[in-house]
Amino acid sequence: MPELFSAIAISASGMRAQSTRIRVITENMANADTTGLTPGADPYVRKTISFKDTLDKEMGVNVVKVDDIKQVNKKPFETRYIPDHPAADANGYVKIPNVNTLVESTDMREAQRSYEANLGMIEQTRGLAMQTIDMLRR
Repeated sequence: MPELFSAIAISASGMRAQSTRIRVITENMANADTTGLTPGADPYVRKTISFKDTLDKEMGVNVVKVDDIKQVNKKPFETRYIPDHPAADANGYVKIPNVNTLVESTDMREAQRSYEANLGMIEQTRGLAMQTIDMLRR
């Protein structure tokens, strides 16, 4: 039975990690059009999440945890000519967030599937535990 609890702990940690990933992706999508408020100000910067393996000393198993959530901006922001926008620079250009909603949608689908896979593992483990209990009752 301890192995069943370990399997549940591993899957639950995966669900927590993917839940956080979904939150970060949702924030990115919600801010895909968020520009600066003053002339020349930087827009919203896309965030990414990374995970790490951590030993759960109580359970004695490796679980997944969030390692870091950081902003990613490796290249200059794209600009768009919108001269009447409050964040337009002297030439009428506004910096646009580096969020690609297609990429975010794909990441969201992957995170949802990972979450569902971990949930399925918990359900299967629970079913095995119930079968074991039923066999012991007989």
